[in-house]
Amino acid sequence: MKVLWLVSITIPAAADACGLQAKEIGGGWLSGALGGMTAAPDAPAITVASVDARAETLTVCSKNGVSFALVPTGSVENFSALLKKIAPDLVHIWGTEYAAARTIQQAAQAAGIPVLVGIQGVMVDCALHLNDGVPARLLHSCAAQHLIDRHVPGGLLDVNQARFDTLAQSEAAVLANARHVTGRTSFDRSAVQKLAPQASYYPCNETLRPEFYTPPVWHPRTFGEAPVLLLSQGNYPLKNLHTVLKALPAVLAQYPGAVLRVAGWPPLDKGPLLRPVIDWMFPYQTWCKQLIRRLGLADHVQYTGPLDAAAMRQAYLDADLFLLPSYSENSPNSLGEAMLLGLPCVASAAGGIPDMLQSGVQGMLYGVAGDDAALSAAMLIAVAACGTTDSTDTVSKSGDSSKDSSSTSIQGFDTSSIQKDDEIAALLPDSVAGDGTLTVGADTSYAPAEFLAEDGKTPVGFDVDLSKALAAVFGLKENTVSSTFDSIIPSVGSKYDIGISSFTVTKERMEAVDFVT
Repeated sequence: MKVLWLVSITIPAAADACGLQAKEIGGGWLSGALGGMTAAPDAPAITVASVDARAETLTVCSKNGVSFALVPTGSVENFSALLKKIAPDLVHIWGTEYAAARTIQQAAQAAGIPVLVGIQGVMVDCALHLNDGVPARLLHSCAAQHLIDRHVPGGLLDVNQARFDTLAQSEAAVLANARHVTGRTSFDRSAVQKLAPQASYYPCNETLRPEFYTPPVWHPRTFGEAPVLLLSQGNYPLKNLHTVLKALPAVLAQYPGAVLRVAGWPPLDKGPLLRPVIDWMFPYQTWCKQLIRRLGLADHVQYTGPLDAAAMRQAYLDADLFLLPSYSENSPNSLGEAMLLGLPCVASAAGGIPDMLQSGVQGMLYGVAGDDAALSAAMLIAVAACGTTDSTDTVSKSGDSSKDSSSTSIQGFDTSSIQKDDEIAALLPDSVAGDGTLTVGADTSYAPAEFLAEDGKTPVGFDVDLSKALAAVFGLKENTVSSTFDSIIPSVGSKYDIGISSFTVTKERMEAVDFVT
């Protein structure tokens, strides 16, 4: 079987085979997928194709048993010539939004060749939420800015919005004519049902960069008052750096040395002479700089510059928490990479993210992307549950010099400021409130949600913090009791007042207890 695989960029292997300079960063996920496919014993004959203006004519090269095709322009004529030359049994289109996807789809259908479309992002949703949370004054640019942008591209938000709207229209056209589509989340399946009701849908998970499938993996570290938070992108509003900045002061109130590392370039700065023009042409980056100054974050936000796979891997390992607050995602590779390494994650519940990350298991989902209060609370709980604080610092604050300064302790979320709510407390039955204690059953073998501290006896974790917060609202003491997972639900109402663990809600379990998720 012969497969022509159209991808959106020229991957390094293709550039190498065809004598071109490979891009330093980009295409790692595609290279990983290609390696996985070609390593299979029943692998088809694959030709990887891309549009590359550096190729003056249709160019087909081979290396290590794989063929690569470079098409100078994404015209129907060029793709028709490519299909005639390769004569594939199947055309697979990776991604739906770029113009070449629709063009090769037309050429293949005209030639009677079946086409399989692989949906990546859901561009209609990305376009809808592209500039969420940004002041309206930043969303409009003038003729002078457009003139400059044509010669020296900037970051004008309305120009970027128009580009995303075009991508969404291209995606809609591809899906409207698709008969076979692969995806991997309930979110993209729903999009396919709306945009391609005639198509058959095939679940197919993403292959990540090979560097993330091997040790070493992430381990908790002693960070004291200085946890490192990692954000993989921050140069346009969809990735929601602005909400992270608004949430950061609450984190700094408990961890004064906390640092936010943003992977990628910092806002462009060419000196005082050009700075006003650059700020004018990059309104989102300028606004983020203003937020950093206004919120006093200058010493707490660091940009790493572009990172290749090895450097990005190290950035994950050096962090204490990964953040993905995007307004729209399908199955973000950055989240998958962080999870493969075991790095705790806090993410919005946007798009397909909940299909990847189960809140309370691999990390926390905090809900609406633009809710900075919810994000800061999630960050504080996750950091407290997953890291360790230097006990020397604890000694110095408490004045107790008898403690062993070489040991470490888990720092939980401080619930001491939570006050009793008399109206809520009055709703508790006497069977719960009568003894003055909220008794909680938890399987304490499931970090970071619930696990035992270094003494092997004390339950800790963000679910334990949640239990303490609930007890405070009820005006009760809190007592988390270690239990085996299977025994918790049968014991609720007798041995335990409530059970808190990472339960999957099932019909059978709902017949036994009430669930709050």
